[in-house]
Amino acid sequence: MLLLLGLCLGLSLCVGSQEEARSWGHSSEQVGLRVPRQVRLLQRLKTKPLMTEFSVKSTIISRYAFTTVSCKMLNRASEDQEIEFQMQIPAAAFITNFTMLIGDKVYQGEITERGKKNDDRVKEKRNKTTEENGEKGTEIFRASAVIPSKDKAAFFLSYEELLQRRLGKHEHSISVRPQQLAGRLSVDVNILESAGIASLEVLPLHNSRHRGSGRGEDDSGPPPSTVINQNETFAHILFKPSVVQQAKIAQNGILGDFIIRYDVKREQSIGDIQVLNGYFVHYFAPKDLPPLPKNVVFVLDSSASMVGTKLRQTKDALFTILHDLRPQDRFSIIGFSNRIKVWKDHLISVTPDSIRDGKVYIHHMSPTGGKGTDINEALQTAIRLLNKYMAHSDGGDRSVSLIIFLTDGKPTVGETHTLKILNNTREAARGQVCIFTIGIGTDVDFRLLEKLSLENCGLTRRVHEEEDAGSQLIGFYDEIRTPLLSDIHIDYHPSSVVQATKTLFPNYFNGSEIIIAGKLVDRKLDHLHVEVTASNSKKFIILKTDVPVGPQKVGKDVLGSPRPEGDGEGDPNHIERLWSYLTTKELLSSWLQSDDGPEKERLRQRAQALAMSYHFLTPFTSMKLKGPSPRTDGLEEAHGMSAAMGPEPVVQSVRGAGTQPGPSLEKPYQPRIKISRTSVDGDPHFVVDFPLSRLTVCFNIDGEPGDILRLVSDHMHSGVTVNGELIGAPAPPNGHKKQRTYFRTITILINKPERSYLEVTPSRVILDGGDRLVLPCNQSVVVGSRGLEVSVSANANVTVTIQGSIAFVILIHLYKKPAPFQRHHLGFYIANSEGLSAKCHGLLGQFLNQDARLTEDDAGPSQNLTHPPLLQAGEGPEAVLTVKGHRVPVVWKQRKIYNGEEQIDCWFARNNAAKLIDGEYKDYLASHPFDTEMTLGRGMSREP
Repeated sequence: MLLLLGLCLGLSLCVGSQEEARSWGHSSEQVGLRVPRQVRLLQRLKTKPLMTEFSVKSTIISRYAFTTVSCKMLNRASEDQEIEFQMQIPAAAFITNFTMLIGDKVYQGEITERGKKNDDRVKEKRNKTTEENGEKGTEIFRASAVIPSKDKAAFFLSYEELLQRRLGKHEHSISVRPQQLAGRLSVDVNILESAGIASLEVLPLHNSRHRGSGRGEDDSGPPPSTVINQNETFAHILFKPSVVQQAKIAQNGILGDFIIRYDVKREQSIGDIQVLNGYFVHYFAPKDLPPLPKNVVFVLDSSASMVGTKLRQTKDALFTILHDLRPQDRFSIIGFSNRIKVWKDHLISVTPDSIRDGKVYIHHMSPTGGKGTDINEALQTAIRLLNKYMAHSDGGDRSVSLIIFLTDGKPTVGETHTLKILNNTREAARGQVCIFTIGIGTDVDFRLLEKLSLENCGLTRRVHEEEDAGSQLIGFYDEIRTPLLSDIHIDYHPSSVVQATKTLFPNYFNGSEIIIAGKLVDRKLDHLHVEVTASNSKKFIILKTDVPVGPQKVGKDVLGSPRPEGDGEGDPNHIERLWSYLTTKELLSSWLQSDDGPEKERLRQRAQALAMSYHFLTPFTSMKLKGPSPRTDGLEEAHGMSAAMGPEPVVQSVRGAGTQPGPSLEKPYQPRIKISRTSVDGDPHFVVDFPLSRLTVCFNIDGEPGDILRLVSDHMHSGVTVNGELIGAPAPPNGHKKQRTYFRTITILINKPERSYLEVTPSRVILDGGDRLVLPCNQSVVVGSRGLEVSVSANANVTVTIQGSIAFVILIHLYKKPAPFQRHHLGFYIANSEGLSAKCHGLLGQFLNQDARLTEDDAGPSQNLTHPPLLQAGEGPEAVLTVKGHRVPVVWKQRKIYNGEEQIDCWFARNNAAKLIDGEYKDYLASHPFDTEMTLGRGMSREP
């Protein structure tokens, strides 16, 4: 079996051959049974591997996020088929675990030192264009495997990240890109912040820049089906859209990011310090300080490649930014291509006149000088301007010097050697100038920009050409627009703390956060002494405190399940993992900046050893797939826990060690259908919901076996007709009926935009639109085409979605050992009727656009008719139902609703729904399963 594993990282690392890993849905296999009229329309759908489940569980403890992605797929082809799993992960995250289940075999990922030869045919290669494969700020993990015919596969991916604070919010973004409608889809996030949650919001799904993505009907607020529960320190967010809701968001499957933003409460000026089992983390984010003056030079690429939208958007953004400068700030503007154009040879004070003049200069900036870009000289000129101002300014006036550098190209004029440009910039800036870089498009030398920012206390951002460069530039500037402190030193007594992460910071910007983590020398320490010194405007700030360090231990995780038993040292420690994450990141950054050979190797070895110890996949480690080994019961549950418990090896953390290895059988998925009560099920019992008046009406139809009942008739308008065929069975012993009838077949005819036929039985679904596809009901599958989506949950239900505005759910009722009076049968439920017209008819359809009201029976006592009291036995009070102008005697009953959710209370119309339905029973009989003729209309007159 060929196994391919791929990870594309920001340091040009790609494990796995992307040429060998096929893209989604391009296999030549066919899904579905071959039948004489099988055609090209559904051939593509049948070749695509089918995703039965896509779920993400994420647990955030004190800004540190553990995330596990589970994906289950099905190969319904008649031959072996290659299936690929891919997941976008945040660029800052470390993958900690990956496991594949193929049939009853387990392939377990293992982090190894990079460079060792592996024996499992995992292939490695360098990839120099990996950033383009993912969205902004993300990388793509890929894994593919050959799956035997009719078999299943499951993929489990775990990763960790420390959430950064930007513009006053921590953001957790989860990629939801199943590439198709998934049978089950969920994003489950838990947040635990001991300091308290100050604010929390779930954004609308953030669209991908790729075509084919779509937003739901409501572009404000959380995505449909999102449920948020929170208290002072804990929040639980669950996004669990049904197939119908997924189709409303995007017909071919959701393609976007599920984004949570939150902030925590901050009371102490020195910050929040947390300690757990010998490790500490210090969050420092002061507020309510006067802003520092800033000296800023805007360096803009004006070469010919910027012509058009890119330069226009950049200019518009600069107009906005100039208006935002404060009176105490100073600024200048430089345009560069193969030549350098300086607006002023010195920094200008912010006044209404200088802002106006700056805008005029930017307005007249035009692409010149061909496509050449002299990046080195542009940076040198900007640094000279800043150094000149600082040399002549009042020494007591503390300010922050920044360069905002934007380009879409590579150095092609003047000094073009990357190492020389970096050395020249570093020597000129001397740590006194911070450089913030923005790269636009795919031709930019992003590695150079990244190093320029890393080496000069700045940040870097990538902007894709399809995106709004102007808004990206404004957003980037907003992060650094308000410097509050400079030259920040955070010190801990050396006798108390060892191996602390970086404690010196050149600047602190409002809305961000400084994070330091480290080890305590003595975990029994009572107090931790902390001292913070920094510059603010014209004075130094000194903060000192002793933080009490009591014995702290987490006894339960945020999900409420007990931690593994132990003395505390073996328990998952989120602060220890946060420390290891930060330390590894800093070692990688130092390695990237270093040009000294021995020092670079020393940094590499330290980073590799730490990554191996904590199971981080980095440029210095790789992932090897061990296996195959027999699947063990409980493996999937253990993966579900790993988001909260940390990245312990999954096979070792499986509960129930005494379980014999071997294949485990999945229980069929039995969902609880929460839909409209308007339905028909059982013998057959009809239920009609009138939501406006909060009334539910029910009735029975005593048909004959073989009868075909018209359930929904809207052929002339929406083009949809639904018929149901009855099957007979003997009545139970001692029953008052001679026989029972059930629906054995539901047929749906869709006439718009093109004609399609759908036939559902308890054992199979036949979809025929000129093309024919047969789907067994004992396997989960999702198919769709031309606005029609059909989702089968194995042995549970079939969901049919038409044009995103009509949805029917057909429940499958099966018996293991049916009694003589039992038959496998179907229930029909209307989940969404928005797309059906006002003239829709049929036994159920005629009530969809109606309302009803109750009046007391003239002979009966006064009652609360909407919610009458339940009686101990027998039927409740009688009343008169007025619907469609007809007065119908009804009686209060309690009836079981067949989706298994609840007992329902309803007003029951006797005598085969006489006077309730238009016409009589025979008017609703169809001549054949796909008969669309309906002679009975809503406008017919009849006596009540």
